Amino acid sequence: MRLGFGNSYYEWIEGWARIPETESARRGWAHHGMVVSGKGEVISFHQADRKLLVFDEEGNLLRSHDTPLTEGHGMTLVREGDTEYLWVADNGSKRQPSLNYEYPPDAPKTSGQVVKMDLNGRIVTKLPKPDIEGYRQTRFAPTSVAVDEERFGGNGDIWVADGYGLSYVHRFDKNGVYIGSISGEEGRAGRFDTPHAVFVDRRKGHPELYVADRTNKRVQVYGLDGRFIRAFGSDFLTSPSAFAVDRDLLIIAELRARLAVVDMDDNLVTYLGNNQEVCSGDGWPNRKLANGQIVRSDLLQPGKFNSPHGLATDDAGNIYVAEWLIGGRTIKLLKK
Repeated sequence: MRLGFGNSYYEWIEGWARIPETESARRGWAHHGMVVSGKGEVISFHQADRKLLVFDEEGNLLRSHDTPLTEGHGMTLVREGDTEYLWVADNGSKRQPSLNYEYPPDAPKTSGQVVKMDLNGRIVTKLPKPDIEGYRQTRFAPTSVAVDEERFGGNGDIWVADGYGLSYVHRFDKNGVYIGSISGEEGRAGRFDTPHAVFVDRRKGHPELYVADRTNKRVQVYGLDGRFIRAFGSDFLTSPSAFAVDRDLLIIAELRARLAVVDMDDNLVTYLGNNQEVCSGDGWPNRKLANGQIVRSDLLQPGKFNSPHGLATDDAGNIYVAEWLIGGRTIKLLKK
């Protein structure tokens, strides 16, 4: 199966990640991110177990590490000197098979966390929950982290999307001290609704902060000083959920069954694996039986996405996608 546009073509590799076959792997609802290390290793999270997973470029599992996280929902890789670290947004709750894939009853009160880890899963730093009034009533449920890395000339600021909580994006300095927040109300586009991902885009030479304003079906763009610049995508996005870059192209994971490829001027180039019709199925991204039981989807097809959630690219322009569904699904688009 091949996908392509212009002079770019990809071979679709179904079931790329070779995760050991266990009951938890079959039954867990995958809801995680992905990154690629400087060595070209792909780092992800288990669909059920509290484990960091590390794969080679062929999808072989090289190693796994136990973590104290509930979910590796959003992952960002940074390098400090010669050492790489992971920033991970753990939203703090997970759907349970024993509850027919509902969240536990205490989920609305369970706060998440943002941690910096080494590549063996050991926590180095944990950010504080911002001490603001909104968290008296709403849990902190972060979904993504972006860093203005010093190796690229940045100041080390850390941006955190609280996509499942207040729908704010928080800013911390490099020492983890809370600086302030943006809500979308600073500019013309309006209040964020599920800012699912944040990303520092350096394609243009002047870095910008991209916010996947998912429920509003758009991307909002800010300067790294927190100043609103523009918004785009309301005419071609439905559910932006994650970002990655391949040279001058921005790849946007759309939860509703496709990838959107966007140029330097925020214009749509093409969709990859477009399959929006699957989202109308009862129980999507899974399947609901007549008795109400939720089971893994039986509509998965090579060449068509179901629910892209985690996204990463490597130096060769290959694209890695982790989908959101029971049992997980990891696809590699091998650039030809």
